[in-house]
Amino acid sequence: MTQRERDRLVVLRQAGKRQITQRQAAEQLEWTERHVRRMLKKLKREGDKAVLHGLHGRASNRKRSDTDRDKMVRILAQEIYHGFGPTLAAEYLGKQHKITIGREALRKIMMEAKLWQGRSRQVEDVHVWRQRRSSRGELVQWDTSDHDWLEGRGVERMYLIHMIDDATSELTARFVAHDSTEENMRLLKFYLEKHGRPVAFYTDKASLFQTAPKIARDQKLLAREEREPLPPTQIGRALRELGIVWQAAHSPKAKGRVERSFQTAQDRLVKGLRVAGAKSLADANRYLEAEFLPWWNQHLKVVAKNPTDAHRPLDASHDLAAALSIVETRQVTNDYTLRFDSKLYQIAREHIRTGLRGAAVRIEARLDGSLQVRFREHYLAVSQCTVAEKIAPAPAAPKPQRPRAAPEASKQAHRDFLAAPAAIPLWRSAQIDRTRTTDTLEE
Repeated sequence: MTQRERDRLVVLRQAGKRQITQRQAAEQLEWTERHVRRMLKKLKREGDKAVLHGLHGRASNRKRSDTDRDKMVRILAQEIYHGFGPTLAAEYLGKQHKITIGREALRKIMMEAKLWQGRSRQVEDVHVWRQRRSSRGELVQWDTSDHDWLEGRGVERMYLIHMIDDATSELTARFVAHDSTEENMRLLKFYLEKHGRPVAFYTDKASLFQTAPKIARDQKLLAREEREPLPPTQIGRALRELGIVWQAAHSPKAKGRVERSFQTAQDRLVKGLRVAGAKSLADANRYLEAEFLPWWNQHLKVVAKNPTDAHRPLDASHDLAAALSIVETRQVTNDYTLRFDSKLYQIAREHIRTGLRGAAVRIEARLDGSLQVRFREHYLAVSQCTVAEKIAPAPAAPKPQRPRAAPEASKQAHRDFLAAPAAIPLWRSAQIDRTRTTDTLEE
């Protein structure tokens, strides 16, 4: 008997002994007077057990049979479902095995079978919760996660790029092989073509988004207002050309929405890829687009406070192919050629313009692999020149070296030269008149 049932029994006994009226008992028990009279008759007939519910001690009509319970335990005990929680396990039982069960009922079954261990939730860190932006497209958080998404099934290393709207939690994501500027630009292009231009992107201070100042070891980093402005990165330049604001987060907690989205993905997405048998980048992206993103945007997406969409459309002034490219500047030589990526390019004769010689041109290495050269507002046709390879001169034959005498023999020859007697005295040699003598000295 529960405490609530004991309290009801006390009130009914007081009403039966006329210590309180039936109206007062009805008010305390929040019953009607008619039901109080009915319970008093039942109390006289059955005793204290009258306050117990009629189904007390009986199994629920909705209780699963032992056969069904054993079947669910056998399914969830498989290696493919290792680590599944009750919520995710209930979803996969309904989707994969056509078994419908509530997550709380499944939680009890899993705990009895030692497949899940309950734990108390405790608040570890208390931080000020930042309110969401009011409109969709007002702020989009952008980040990349490096994780073992395939749990060692594939040889490829994959990165997951997330773009999540701050107001609605709408998610755009893609698996890539490298966390490079080109891969991030490809996802940015997909986002802009699908949704339009958001007001701002919110990222960390990675080298993809911010140029790091270079200083010597013995120098201190100057304050931001004291040092010269650094050139933007390729993504920073692209956002500036498209009229999108870039904001930097000073800590991971500042961009908590995208960080928490990675926590969810590292749990549910990893297990979903395991069940789907994904072993490659293509398999992972196929599951991501067909299963995970639709589930996310259906169940975790919220309604923005302001129904106005802050995304701005792309117009004729926005050239995505030009903006989302690797842009460099080169100088045109006197013969109207330029060098880029260790290759020589010749500008077509019909595109030569006044002021082009010696001028700086903009080179766009686009995502589709093409190369475009722009001078002012005009694009120039270029072709790669075939440079003849220089023939290396034949190496000169080494000069024969004279055999060198041994050091001791050289010293002995020098001593013999000094000890040998002179053929003619030195004073006699000084008196010789060379104008009247031959080359041979005679006595």
